[in-house]
Amino acid sequence: MQSSLNKLISDQTLVKLSSFIDGKWLPSRNHFSVYDPATNNKLADVSDVQATDVEIAIQAAYRAQENWSMLSANERATIMLKWFDLIIEHQEDLATLLTLEQGKPLMEARGEISYGASYIQWFAEEGKRAYGDVIPANSNGQRIVVLKQGVGVVAAITPWNFPNAMITRKAAAALAAGCSFIVKPSELTPLSALALAELALQAGIPKGVFNVVVGTEAKAIGQVLTTHPLIAKFSFTGSTAVGKQLMAQSATTVKRLSMELGGNAPFIVFDDADIDAAVEGVIASKFRNAGQTCVCTNRIFVDNKVKHQFTEKLIASVRHFTIGSGLESTVNIGPLISKAAVDKVEALTSDAVRAGASVLIGGTRSEYGQNFFMPTVITNVNNEMAIAQSEIFGPVACIIGFDKEDEAIEWANATEYGLAAYFYSQNIKRIWRVADVLQFGMLGINEGIISNAAAPFGGIKQSGYGREGSKYGLDGYMQTKYLCLGGLA
Repeated sequence: MQSSLNKLISDQTLVKLSSFIDGKWLPSRNHFSVYDPATNNKLADVSDVQATDVEIAIQAAYRAQENWSMLSANERATIMLKWFDLIIEHQEDLATLLTLEQGKPLMEARGEISYGASYIQWFAEEGKRAYGDVIPANSNGQRIVVLKQGVGVVAAITPWNFPNAMITRKAAAALAAGCSFIVKPSELTPLSALALAELALQAGIPKGVFNVVVGTEAKAIGQVLTTHPLIAKFSFTGSTAVGKQLMAQSATTVKRLSMELGGNAPFIVFDDADIDAAVEGVIASKFRNAGQTCVCTNRIFVDNKVKHQFTEKLIASVRHFTIGSGLESTVNIGPLISKAAVDKVEALTSDAVRAGASVLIGGTRSEYGQNFFMPTVITNVNNEMAIAQSEIFGPVACIIGFDKEDEAIEWANATEYGLAAYFYSQNIKRIWRVADVLQFGMLGINEGIISNAAAPFGGIKQSGYGREGSKYGLDGYMQTKYLCLGGLA
């Protein structure tokens, strides 16, 4: 059952198969299976926590939160940095585990482990800088003091596409702020989360401060996490539709929320762009993780004066992709997470062709396996097609020509989403002009990779609210307390 895990993971202490609650592993009678999306081979059977068991995690986190918050920021940082060191020490095993359950190429998986760990390192230090204020009062007999304190118990639900980093960038901020943390990872990729829990235990994070509940009752578990009165904040990364449901549930207890929801990122190539750099940016922002990222380029708007040149160079780059299992060193396009994901990408591509689009390369399933789709470039797309208005989540690049700057901006903004956008230009006046009017929370300007721990990650419109990473990310896990000291004159 666990042959791949036994063979490929050198430190078997990282292979955990049950929820981690209150510093202990919680087995159950029921189990669910985790599969390698590249081969569809079963990796493991994991204990399936029930929604009623989540109460145990909440009570444990609530008990642990007070003592954790009473530690100094420096004491919390010392423990968190031990966690960071252990993650880096076990990077290769963690990356292999991630590739096995999620599918992305091993090189990308190594990058995710490093990226995820960087949030722990960043927030361990940033927690020491949760500054308050002393505000001049209107009276000589008063002093106004503002403190920042952790909000309390934090719960989160994270997706399968970044099963390590989506957890660490939430947990790191929560722990640095003095909050305890409960996460429900995707049932498709629970092993990475449980390995993080094992390393948190080894690092000395106190019991109850970091908890992982794994199970298939996603809706029921989400109901508990969003409505329980002991949980002060809820954080979610996933689809806008699910996010709206979770927001409504959270309203019953007026929880603090941060939501990173759907995206429909435009990528604009102006006629004064460095075309080679723009192609490189598309490759990075479109095809990473086989197109399964929330900030993934979804619509590529190219000035018609350079469209042919850009398209030819993009096709030449796409031809060099190698499809296969992410464990193979030469592979740079792995599987999609499931057959249903492939079905969706195929349907969107076929619909676009019926509506007049042209496939220049790819456009079909891959013979490698049922979860693989060929890297694809489509042209003659318009902004009203379903493929341009849906989050593709697959390796399909859609090219839309434009003639005027205003036209490109109007089309780019014509979406209910506002997570990320990209554009390429060498004209500094245009750069500032376009940056001012694009309605997205993050902009990559002559850059296709925009995420890092020092930057505020998050969107606007129906892509959610709140920020992860940076000093703004720490603020989301803290509350402001105002102290009015009187009788001092």
